[in-house]
Parts: sequence; C-alpha cells; structure tokens
Amino acid sequence: QVQLVESGGGLVQAGGSLRLSCAASGTILSINNMGWYRQAPGKQREFVAVISRGSATNYKDSVKGRFTISRDNAKNTVYLQMNSLEPKDTAVYYCNAQTTVNMYWGQGTQVAVSS
Repeated sequence: QVQLVESGGGLVQAGGSLRLSCAASGTILSINNMGWYRQAPGKQREFVAVISRGSATNYKDSVKGRFTISRDNAKNTVYLQMNSLEPKDTAVYYCNAQTTVNMYWGQGTQVAVSS
C-alpha cells in the first residue's frame, strides 16, 4: 500500500505562483510514475503532469511552459511548481502514484486562482 499526502494549495491572484507537494509513504519502492491530476467543479478529473522514476516528464498541453513537475526520490516527494496561474487552473489537485499493479490517490488540495 502507498499513502499520499498533498500540501501547498491555496488562493492566488492570476499571474501568481504556487508549489504543491506530495509526500509518499508505505511501499514506496514499488512506485514507478508519480503525477498530478486536477478536477474543476462540474468537470471530470484530468491529467496535468507525470514524472517517471528516472525523471522523464510529460505535461498537459495547456500547462506546458507554466508548470514544472519534479521528484525527490530521497524524500519520496513529488512537487508541482505552478507559475503564471490562470483562473482556468482553479481545481482540486490530486497526487497520483502508479505501481505495476495499482494506482493510488491523495486526498486532494484546493487551488483557486482569482482574476
């Protein structure tokens, strides 16, 4: 089992920045990819960014150049640095960890961007 705890959400004005953190515990050696998803009110959860154990990354097109995902394997933590935030980025952000057989989710952290 893997447990994920997110932190770092909040309210920010458009153009501002936030950094989300997600700390993993449990059977962490089984984790391959870690990533971030988000869910806005009335919408489905969507992919934002992913990073492999070897630090290869992939991003949703609309966040490329603004968001950066990184991973500290020594601290079992994944980060999402979000710059140039826009109101459309408002959502609950969920951390995700994938093993070869399971996918785990954190409880979510709210990000609100005011115009």
